[in-house]
Amino acid sequence: MLINHCFAFTALLLLTCQCSAQAPPPAAPAPAPNASQEYLAAHNQARAEVGVGPLRWSEALAKSASLTARLQRDKQNCSFANLSNSRYGGNQLWAGGFAVTPRVAVETWVAEKKFYNYADNSCAADRRCGVYTQVVWKKTTDVGCAQAACSHDRSTLTICFYDPPGNVVGEKPY
Repeated sequence: MLINHCFAFTALLLLTCQCSAQAPPPAAPAPAPNASQEYLAAHNQARAEVGVGPLRWSEALAKSASLTARLQRDKQNCSFANLSNSRYGGNQLWAGGFAVTPRVAVETWVAEKKFYNYADNSCAADRRCGVYTQVVWKKTTDVGCAQAACSHDRSTLTICFYDPPGNVVGEKPY
């Protein structure tokens, strides 16, 4: 009788472990109630510094950014998305081992400003400026952003989409 109980307990334990191992990945945490305002304020602060008008928040762009970030989390191990065929402009930030606030994500992109030379519309040698110029692109009017938390390495992927897209070759951002 004791053997039957041990067998039943072991089978139940294995079944429980198997079921928990097949659980779906955790959902992205709900965005902070003021995340959209934080993204927008950080973008508009950078734009105001160079005399460019404010952006509007777009729920449609935010939804698209959320779908893309979740796809990258669920199917691509939180790697950057290939946005080259997107009809929107896009910025991405991957932060390993910790979460970032919307403001920190935008400020990280804006930090490229120091490498941008407006006079000849170029970046310093061996530097990139495209995420900064997208933030301040004068013809862009709408932005929407989202994040995905990646539990396997405790990283965060942030994506913002911009409409109309910026970084048009041969044009200055403002």
